[in-house]
This record gives sequence, C-alpha cells and structure tokens, in this order.
Amino acid sequence: MTRFRFEREWQVAAAPARVREVLLDLEHYPEWWPQVRAVAKIDDDTARVLCRSVLPYTLDLVLHAEDRGPDLLRTGISGDLDGWSAFRVRPGGAGTHVSYEQEVVVAHRALSLASRLVRPLLRWNHDRMMSGCEAGLSERAR
Repeated sequence: MTRFRFEREWQVAAAPARVREVLLDLEHYPEWWPQVRAVAKIDDDTARVLCRSVLPYTLDLVLHAEDRGPDLLRTGISGDLDGWSAFRVRPGGAGTHVSYEQEVVVAHRALSLASRLVRPLLRWNHDRMMSGCEAGLSERAR
C-alpha cells in the first residue's frame, strides 16, 4: 500500500474558539470547503464524506472523531484511504494559527496501484484540496 503524509500551516483572522467551532461542524463542510462534496452523519462521532479535488476521482471516506480537545481535532479515516488527520488550532498572530497533518495509506487496491505511478500528481491534488480548506475556513470563520 502507498503511504502519504501531508502537512500544512496557515493563519486565520478569527478567534481560535470560532475556528474550532467551524472545524467541528463537519456536516456543513460542503458549504465552505468546495472539495468536500457531501457529508452524511452516521452517528455523533462518525460521518461518511465524499471528497473530490481537481483529479476526476471522488474519494469515499468514513471519518470518526478520535479527539476533540481544545486545540487538537483528530479524526480516524477509513474507506478509500486508511489513517488519520488532525487540525491543531491555537492563538497566533492576529487570530488563529491552524496546522493540519494527515497520514494515510491508499486502501482502495486500484487506487493504490495507480498512486505509485502518479504520486506527485496526487500530492498536487491534495494541495489543491487544502487550498480550498484554507480559503473556505478563513472566510467561514470571520
């Protein structure tokens, strides 16, 4: 299986509590994060999420909340990808410093084989996805 690790940091001109509130409201992600196409709540801690960035493939993921601490929001990921993602939210600059980490393996067999060949393209696609998150979160949190 192909493993990926992603990291990204940015500033949001809003209070940490507001940024955290937006990030915890998973059901409304499609309203501000263009690459999150649909969210279906399974229970209070779990949701099915469909994501599609630039490449013509929609990831089908199940996200399960693992930690909802004051500065760490960590989620387990299963489905087409298997692993975890985490947002860290803390005061910084004129608002909030947000850092994002994700570590996953490509669980879908055909996707895993393809990912070995087009790894740089998939990293670029993920970067486009996170650019949408950064812009959308900044706008929504204001």
